[in-house]
Amino acid sequence: MSLSDGMIGSAPQVAASDDVIKDTTTETFMADVVEASGEVPVLVDFWAPWCGPCKALTPMLESAVRAAKGAVKLVKMNIDEHPQIAGQLGVQSIPAVFAFKQGRPVDGFMGALPEGQLKAFISRLLGDAAPGADLKEVLEAADGALVEGRAEEAASIYASVIQQDQENLHAIAGLAKALVEMGDVAQAREVIAQAPEGAQGNAAIVSAISAIELAEKAAELGDVAEFMARLDANPADHQARFDLAMALNARGEREAAARELIEIVRRSREWNDDGARKQLLQFFEVWGPKDEATQEGRRLLSAVLFS
Repeated sequence: MSLSDGMIGSAPQVAASDDVIKDTTTETFMADVVEASGEVPVLVDFWAPWCGPCKALTPMLESAVRAAKGAVKLVKMNIDEHPQIAGQLGVQSIPAVFAFKQGRPVDGFMGALPEGQLKAFISRLLGDAAPGADLKEVLEAADGALVEGRAEEAASIYASVIQQDQENLHAIAGLAKALVEMGDVAQAREVIAQAPEGAQGNAAIVSAISAIELAEKAAELGDVAEFMARLDANPADHQARFDLAMALNARGEREAAARELIEIVRRSREWNDDGARKQLLQFFEVWGPKDEATQEGRRLLSAVLFS
């Protein structure tokens, strides 16, 4: 958000007894931030009363800082009243957050991050000092972002987890899947290749490898129009319908891909040694149980198999 965009309002107020969160001024910045960061990391939240996104970010910052149980502090600075520090740090838009350690800014971001990415930022800042329970929440946030189609956000969160724990299979598999969704299959292969020895049997890693293999197969297929034309000429062309399903999945049209495979099962389950059903199950594995396409696909498949 640029400094010229405005909205009347104010940042949420914090009780005076809350010693991990406070407001600061130009005069107290040195003590509240620079000196205090010698003990624990300090986040500085630059905000203004007219900034709408600030009003969304600040409560999430406060919640995340309290969840860290004293491992990090939050200091808020109203740039309308105290513009000097923000100017010295080169703040050109708000909200802007700077992380200080040992008296120096070491990291930061501008804009209102989603909650999961914000937790990942704090976890990365704290490193080994981050509470273990937070890591689970961060991974759940990344999984949610991936399911909802926010692959870049998910990739950023998974990568931050890997920075803390290079053998975290959940994060490795998640990052690989996110890269596949972003179209970078080669990089996804490299991420999986860095998994610890013996990880190939892990369910999450297996799922990520399947996602990579599906993407590579899809890259070899032609345009969907070719397969649709073949089906118009011969609706019983199961290979054309199968290839169409693969191409649709590569385009992110998961529900449509599932329907085409289910249609093959309905017409001829025996085709290609039950290949359509097996491929559909692989889709479900890659998409994950929470994906709407998986849930709907399982329902439709059951209707066909048990009707």
